[in-house]
Amino acid sequence: MFLKISRLWAIIMVVVCIQVNAQVSAPKYSNEFLNIGIGGRALGMGNVQTAIANDVTAGFWNPAGLLNLSQKHNLSIMHSELFAGIVKNDYASYAMPLDTNSAIGISLIRTGVDDIADTRNLINEYGYINYDNITLFSVADYALLLSYARKSRLIKGLRLGGNAKIIYRNVGQFANAYGFGVDLGAQLQRQNWQFGLMARDITTTFNAWVHNSEKFSQTAAITGDSLLVKNSIEITLPRLIFGVARNFTFTNKINALLAADLDFTFDGRRNVLFETSALSVDPHVGVEVSYENLVYVRAGINNMQQIKNFDQTQTWKTQPNFGVGIATNGLRLDLALTRVADTTPTNNYSSNGRLSSVIVSLGYSFN
Repeated sequence: MFLKISRLWAIIMVVVCIQVNAQVSAPKYSNEFLNIGIGGRALGMGNVQTAIANDVTAGFWNPAGLLNLSQKHNLSIMHSELFAGIVKNDYASYAMPLDTNSAIGISLIRTGVDDIADTRNLINEYGYINYDNITLFSVADYALLLSYARKSRLIKGLRLGGNAKIIYRNVGQFANAYGFGVDLGAQLQRQNWQFGLMARDITTTFNAWVHNSEKFSQTAAITGDSLLVKNSIEITLPRLIFGVARNFTFTNKINALLAADLDFTFDGRRNVLFETSALSVDPHVGVEVSYENLVYVRAGINNMQQIKNFDQTQTWKTQPNFGVGIATNGLRLDLALTRVADTTPTNNYSSNGRLSSVIVSLGYSFN
């Protein structure tokens, strides 16, 4: 079976390369819309979920967590708006256990900017401005995740899972791309300790871009620019995420969960806490306090970056996140407040504030 899958993968790659006539590139930030995160619980904890994901959203964070589903049918939806509502981030998922040892799930993600003005034909053939010639288009990224999880027969408490990802990226009528990739995940529980490992894009995820050169030719002729648009294959290199968490019981009603994730990337130096030319490590920490498993309060810190000011000094900044949740009778409502942009003064010439984003997610589980 593994040999057949390997042959199919090789055939797909060869066909894509021949048809697209592409140049292959591995940019540092590829398919970054999949690293924004989903779910009010996760985003309120600074995207810390690798070891603790235990509901339908585990299909995204770590498919091994789907084995913790307590109901037969599990649904979740989310909507968030980033950068003052310019970017829309939407998510929907469904998961169900097949038996006591396995589970499946499906997730759909869309991140896009809509109603972008196309002003190429603003000036008509007579040299006059005609606003009726302005059209609107969208730039959007889509991901479909098909998840499967199964308990290990060799190690007690070990859960394994995987995702098959189908990517579609669209830039109006100008360009689009199709891609495919695989994620693998594992979770292990030992008393009050939880461990998780997620290997994203373990096979490297490729996006085969096809550009519509005809849409640019008219503009290039008017401006006199030498426009050269080539099809290409964009490669997303693997990312490893290691997570650890511990449960604390204070009373019969109050519990706490402290968790941390370490993101390991191998695509060059990134602006993170630990960085080298070959490996970058990005830590993030989250905490969740619950009362009778009914009310949840969360906080987290991520995106630790060093910012250079106008006076050439360096400033470390982080992204704080906060969230609350309510869960009752299979219904779960989670709210999160994240700081997606920080424009606080870093020198004497800036006086802006902070831009925040509110995330709302709703989940429902039933038999």
